[in-house]
Amino acid sequence: MSVYAKYVLPRVLDLAMRNKDLTPLRQIWVAQARGEVLELGIGSGLNLPFYSSEVRGIYGVEPSQEMQRTARRRLRPERPVKFLSQSAEDRLPLTEASIDTVLSTWTLCTISDVPRALQEARRVLKPAGRFIFVEHGHSPDARVEAWQNRLNPVWKHIGGGCNLNRKIVELIEGAGFRVIELKTEYLPGPRPMTYTYQGLAKKA
Repeated sequence: MSVYAKYVLPRVLDLAMRNKDLTPLRQIWVAQARGEVLELGIGSGLNLPFYSSEVRGIYGVEPSQEMQRTARRRLRPERPVKFLSQSAEDRLPLTEASIDTVLSTWTLCTISDVPRALQEARRVLKPAGRFIFVEHGHSPDARVEAWQNRLNPVWKHIGGGCNLNRKIVELIEGAGFRVIELKTEYLPGPRPMTYTYQGLAKKA
């Protein structure tokens, strides 16, 4: 792993994800988590302040030790987090149907094998559990889509594997989920980077 990927990129991502336009979305969606939570890509822990008292425990998937160190500084004693130092597509050390809520915020863009990661999340989710997602991805607007496709090879290289053009709903439903609530919108900023999917899904 390069010095940039190990030390510089985690700091850049933490700064970028602290964007004030993202905070209201965290307030809305993270607060809906309940019970035992699996957060895919807990990163630097920016979601931690927004979990409600109805969350009993959190499993945070995060392969980067640098990101974990930053996240640990945001921990609260009343809400324990167990960090899983692995990629989301690897088999999780959790039993089947043991999780009440799976949460993914701006994470599916970077996972190498998204279908496998989502299938693993589905495996550990309870039958009545919910998958909460806030992600950026493929725009339905032809001009924006064209720019996403042009920019993606360079963006992916400098952004730690982040993809601009993933079709989030198709990926979620293709992994055996049913989207029951969905909102899409452009956030402030360049449109190829800001088309956002927000919603809830359950096991199909």
